[in-house]
Amino acid sequence: MKIKCLSLLFLALCINLQGQTNRYTISFENAVHHEAEITATFPELEAGVLSVRMGRSSPGRYALHEFAKNVYNFKATDSKGKALEVHRPNPYEWDISGHDGHVNISYTLFANRGDGTYAQIDETHAHLNIPATFMYVANLSDRKIEVDFKVREDLNWKVATQMPKVSGTTYTAPHLQYFMDSPTEISDYGIRQFVVDDNGTPQTIQFVLHHNGTEAELDTYFEQVKKVVLAEKAVFGELPNYDYGTYTFLGCYIPNASGDGMEHRNSTILTDREGLAEGGMKNNIGTVAHEFFHGWNVERIRPEALEPFNFAEANMSGELWFAEGFTSYYTNFILCRAGIITPEEYIEGLRGTFNYVWNSPALQFFNPIEMSYQAPFVDAATSVDPVNRENTFVSYYSYGSVLGLALDLSLRQKGLNLDDYMKLVWQTYGKKEVPYTVGDLQETLGQYAGKEFGNTFFDRYIFKSGMPNYEELFAAVGVALKQATDKPYFGASVSINQFGAGIIQRNTPIGSPAYNAGLDAGDVITAINNIPLTANQNLGEVIGQFKVGDTLQVAYTRHGLPKTTSVVLARNPAYTIQFIEKEGEKPSKQQLKNRKDWLKVE
Repeated sequence: MKIKCLSLLFLALCINLQGQTNRYTISFENAVHHEAEITATFPELEAGVLSVRMGRSSPGRYALHEFAKNVYNFKATDSKGKALEVHRPNPYEWDISGHDGHVNISYTLFANRGDGTYAQIDETHAHLNIPATFMYVANLSDRKIEVDFKVREDLNWKVATQMPKVSGTTYTAPHLQYFMDSPTEISDYGIRQFVVDDNGTPQTIQFVLHHNGTEAELDTYFEQVKKVVLAEKAVFGELPNYDYGTYTFLGCYIPNASGDGMEHRNSTILTDREGLAEGGMKNNIGTVAHEFFHGWNVERIRPEALEPFNFAEANMSGELWFAEGFTSYYTNFILCRAGIITPEEYIEGLRGTFNYVWNSPALQFFNPIEMSYQAPFVDAATSVDPVNRENTFVSYYSYGSVLGLALDLSLRQKGLNLDDYMKLVWQTYGKKEVPYTVGDLQETLGQYAGKEFGNTFFDRYIFKSGMPNYEELFAAVGVALKQATDKPYFGASVSINQFGAGIIQRNTPIGSPAYNAGLDAGDVITAINNIPLTANQNLGEVIGQFKVGDTLQVAYTRHGLPKTTSVVLARNPAYTIQFIEKEGEKPSKQQLKNRKDWLKVE
């Protein structure tokens, strides 16, 4: 989140000008049952009703998450301890009246999800995302905040957060926006750090990890983290100016966590069930790369639509294809440049995302901006009614990632590159903390690569849902893009159970053979060409016996009623992506040079 005071000196001045301080305490006596006891004090209030509320959204997440559902045992008193009248105008607010200019509140919080949005409290840790934990008063948002984390000393807990320490276990934030943006990990964690010379200014990068592994494993992992940090610094030419001179990774790789990553202004949350020795050493480093890149792209290079972040409503932005998608493009790209994955692994790893976007029917409905608008419905959002996302939605992470790839390769054909475009966006908007719009991104691309190039790219691929010529773009760097196989394609995700029932798991893709034949999610295939399916068969192997163009007679049931249909098998639409050497071709000197310049590897 954007902080209003940009230097430490100015920050101190701002704190002094903000006057009164709202104070919180949180304790964990009943951690075994996932409870915290929380108090808050709001002094020197104007006469009238004080509205206290729980947030409904959390920084970096765009959907609604009703945090108030986990709050109970609420009480309010005045400065003399007198109980105050409390009225509930809606599910999220507590209206307190009759106070004497001072209100104390207390409540119990239940918390048992360790990820980038919620809170989790147990005897392994107190993992706190602030909107999921603390109530707030909206019209006191400019006040300084102090919070005392009363740690479980019997569990050797320590506090890690981007908030600066006051003393002991008390930490401070200059205002509500910074407080809500400051996740906190309290546990018996390990910590590593190194200092980066950032154009003459030292800045500290620290990695906090709550895990069940060894110190040696953390040492090995931290070496990868350092490589990621330096590779991403090279993209922009400098680190962001962290407000307190430190950036903190808050890692939590434990069996009771949920896999996630969430960016914040001077920190990030990293959670996963896999420990470093259980696959996390390899599988979790991509999240490190993604979230650290957000320190530039989305935290400071910030969409105007997200500034300021609204904790009471869903937050919608049409720029997520850039904020999240271009960050996703750089995720594995950085791992390749840092030597953590090989160039071959990087190139072949593009296949899944490319096929997902390229073959999606959703492109006929929404462009990247409109896909970004869907975030409040898909970003860890919940619903009970069925939706048609398979046919109407492409993740803005993936969509933006393949567009970032296309823009990078297109710019390189002009002797330019995406790194330098990102630098220009950083210098123009991010470093100055001026929020941007889609029009600003287009204008900046025109400034960097020429107005015609910028307008063409945005008109074709951002304002419309066209797809670039990837075969040509890949060929310039010695990469082959080819349709994967002549094997037949049925067009439905089918799981055959122990009774020989082939249940269609998801909505069939528009235009696929199964869709054209009228098959839908929930249908149960029983036989193909009058041959019954058998227990635990693989439908892909069954279909593989046929050829493209063959017509299959499919028997199935829908809502218990028997039906039949004809399915005409098509060619598998998936593509392979690999170096042309694996296709038996020899790359030219120019292709090899282009590839080296792109991947920055020997």
